[in-house]
Amino acid sequence: MVLASKPADMPLVDAPLPDALKGHWVDTRAPVWLRPYLKLARIDRPIGWWLLLLPCWWAAGLAAIASGSAFPNLWHGLLFMVGAIVMRAAGSTFNDIVDRKLDAQVARTRGRPLPSGQITTRSAALFMVALSLVGLLILVQFNRFTIVLGIASLAIVAIYPFMKRITNMPQFVLGLAFSWGGLLGWSAVFGQLDPPAYLIYAAAIVWTIGYDTIYAMQDIEDDVIAGIKSSARYFGAWTREAVGFCFTLSVALAGVATWSAGGGAMAWIGLAAFAAHLAWQVSRIQGATSPVALGLFRSNRNAGLLLAGGYALDALSRSFL
Repeated sequence: MVLASKPADMPLVDAPLPDALKGHWVDTRAPVWLRPYLKLARIDRPIGWWLLLLPCWWAAGLAAIASGSAFPNLWHGLLFMVGAIVMRAAGSTFNDIVDRKLDAQVARTRGRPLPSGQITTRSAALFMVALSLVGLLILVQFNRFTIVLGIASLAIVAIYPFMKRITNMPQFVLGLAFSWGGLLGWSAVFGQLDPPAYLIYAAAIVWTIGYDTIYAMQDIEDDVIAGIKSSARYFGAWTREAVGFCFTLSVALAGVATWSAGGGAMAWIGLAAFAAHLAWQVSRIQGATSPVALGLFRSNRNAGLLLAGGYALDALSRSFL
């Protein structure tokens, strides 16, 4: 892979991106030649793979409850984590390849490796292929049904980058892709899909629409200039109400999933904590500045972990009964 020459007015290779974690090791310790690839993979922005991973863990927790296991399958949980990091990196690389010209028009994204000229499109494509092969290696560790189901998600991943050009709700398509783990976490245990899997998948979809609308609040002005569509632009002055509706529906669907899987007290406590966190986010949306919106968006990792933890503890508590 060969790095392209960088115009003099472009940001330095090791300059942190606006939405990256400050002082991250990618910007301070990684070899300079490797940094554009790590940034392309969003390693300096771990919230993405967390949000991809959490529906997997939700479904794995529900599967443990439904199957009577003492705890979600730890091997599956590890595979889901590594897979989320790798496939989020591959998906982000594909997204950046498709959006490189649009990204150059948005202040938050013009410093990314492709629009800033730190890396060539060809090198990015080769990097994406390598990541995808690693993802495939992880996927084949599961049962046949889950392997086929995982491969099927690629169709949604492939169309997502184009949605912001043709629909006001690209966040819905993102939700279809990012929530796929809600199906995989269940099928990895049972080798099939059942109502709790569909319900937790639906809960994750509307959760994604909500949190990514908050994320899109950072770019509204630039998106108007670039002609990029988003739910934040579409909802406008009603963004808080729209996000509140999405989060309420997510909690309701997760509640039905919890009931259908036979969840007990700890599962419901985890769901209540998840709901409380989402309500706190909604209370802070109105008039939120870009840094506040980014902070609220990132806080969804903690919200999702509360629900995942509730499911895991519920399964564990049953082993002592």
